[in-house]
Formats: sequence, C-alpha cells, structure tokens
Amino acid sequence: MASDFAMTIPAELESSLRLKTVHHFVTQRPWLDLYGINVRPVAPFGSVSRKPYVDTALIHRCLPDELLFEVFARMSPYDLGKASCVCRKWKYTIRNPVFWRNACLKAWQLSGVVENYKILQSRYEGSWRKMWLLRPRIRIDGLYVSRNTYIRAGVAEWKITNPVHIVCYYRYMRFFPSGRFIYKNSSQKIKDVAKIMNFRAAKADCVFTGHYTLSEDKVEAAVLYPGLRPTVLRIRLRLRGTTAGANNRMDLLSLVTSGMNDNEVNGHDEDILGVVEGWQDDETHNPDVPAVSHKRGLTPFVFVPFEEVETSVLNLPVEKMDYYVPG
Repeated sequence: MASDFAMTIPAELESSLRLKTVHHFVTQRPWLDLYGINVRPVAPFGSVSRKPYVDTALIHRCLPDELLFEVFARMSPYDLGKASCVCRKWKYTIRNPVFWRNACLKAWQLSGVVENYKILQSRYEGSWRKMWLLRPRIRIDGLYVSRNTYIRAGVAEWKITNPVHIVCYYRYMRFFPSGRFIYKNSSQKIKDVAKIMNFRAAKADCVFTGHYTLSEDKVEAAVLYPGLRPTVLRIRLRLRGTTAGANNRMDLLSLVTSGMNDNEVNGHDEDILGVVEGWQDDETHNPDVPAVSHKRGLTPFVFVPFEEVETSVLNLPVEKMDYYVPG
C-alpha cells in the first residue's frame, strides 16, 4: 500500500548526515612516545656508574677525563664559568673543588693559607666555589678605570662670548696579588694606557706604584709621588659588583694628598702604606705640602678586562659620550 505522505529533507541536514560517515585523519605526534621514558644523564666526573656509558660526543671519546681535567686546571675562573655552559659533563667536571681552591688561595694570598681555611669553614660551609662567588676580592685580569669630566670656562673669541669646554680625564689602577698596584692619572684612552700599565714603564709615562690592603670590602691604598716635595696619595675604596662574584665596581670613598719628610721617604721605599697607616685626613708631615681632601673626581671605578680594552665604551671621545654612568 503506497503512502501518499512524503517528507523532504533539507540540504543542511543532508550535509550533516554525510559528516558522520567521514573518517578524520589525526596528525601523528612522535614526541608523545617519549613520555614515560627516562633519559640517562651524563655521569659527573669521578662518579662510579654500575653500567658502562659511552658518550656520543666526539671530543669526549677522543679526550680522556684526565686530560680534560688538566685543561681545566690551566684555565682562569672566568673561563671556567664560560666552559661550564658547554655541556652537562663539563659543568659537573668544573665543580671540582680543586679548581676553585687554587683560585681562592691565589686571590687572597695576603691573608695566608691558614686564615683562608678558617674563613672557608666559618662563612662558606667549606665550599671554595661559594667562597669565590661571595667573598669580596680585587680582580687582577684587567684595569679599574674612573672616568671624570668637568666644565671649564674658555676665553671669549670672535662671536663666541661665553665659551665652555668639557674636560675629561681618567684614573687607572691595576692590582697585583702580591699587595702592590699601579696608578696613573691621565687624559689618554684606556686602549693606549693598558700597554704601559706595568712595572717596566718609563718615568715619562708617569706610572706610579704603591701598596694596598683588602679588609672585607674596604680597600686602603697609598702611592708616593717623588720629587723635591714628596707627596703621598691615600685612597680609600669600597669594592662591590653588579652581579654575584663580579667585583667590577669600586666606589671612591676618599682621596687625600699629604706631604712627607725626606726621612720617611728614604726609610720606607718599599711599603709606603705602612708609613701613612693611622694618619688623619688633615695630617701632613711637611709644612710646605698641606693635606688636601679632594671632593671632585670621585667617580666610581669600573673594571675593564684586558681583552676588552680595545672595544670598551670608555674609549669614546667627549663628543660622543659627554657623561658616563658606571652603575
């Protein structure tokens, strides 16, 4: 029996019915297969592993651990920090306390081995690496530079009625682990001064030597200006860093010049700091040379490594950098 009732299906419903029979293709995700799989880490240097592990890196297969240890032993602490970022094995190898012990004993050799061991146990939990990062120390792999500028009135010429000049000069200090340092006050750029900042400099270079002591973060230094009226320059500094372990800034707390008599100069040529120890800021031993506490030119010192003296921003002229903020 035929029905006289007919129903028409809209086109929208027909398209939805076809979607039910369509097969959906899912994109393969191979990284999902790594879930739940433990990746074996590189064993630290000197550790004993139950199963033998072959490092796939070519340098580790060709270079034994003993030779790698000798290479790291001849690197500076700052180069060790860079090398620890190469791979995990180098990171664990460089954490060996032998590297940091040698660096600490050299940096604080004035304190003595016994005193350094006492400080290590009492303040830094026996970690040489922690001592290197947290204990204030003077860096010897570069120069400390203080850039100072001031405005000086000029002479009126032609149509310029009120001329002014920006004068720029630098204070340079290079320290040595033995307790000696080199000081120079000059208008020359750091790339030119770095070549003569050594004990072999000629008198014409106006490079003077002195002695310093480090107590916590305070630095006491003294340098002698020889001549008919010997003058001693006493410098007090505070050591700090922009990051942990950097020690790349020194605040100039005081700068005092005083006179000395001939007997003091002739009897203490080697250790001028011991002569002026305990002097007051207004004390002088030569009436012709009064004690002067300088209030200008006290810009903080910025540390510049030797490998950066050619590219440092401190080489820029006044026309391009009239004022420098050390930070």
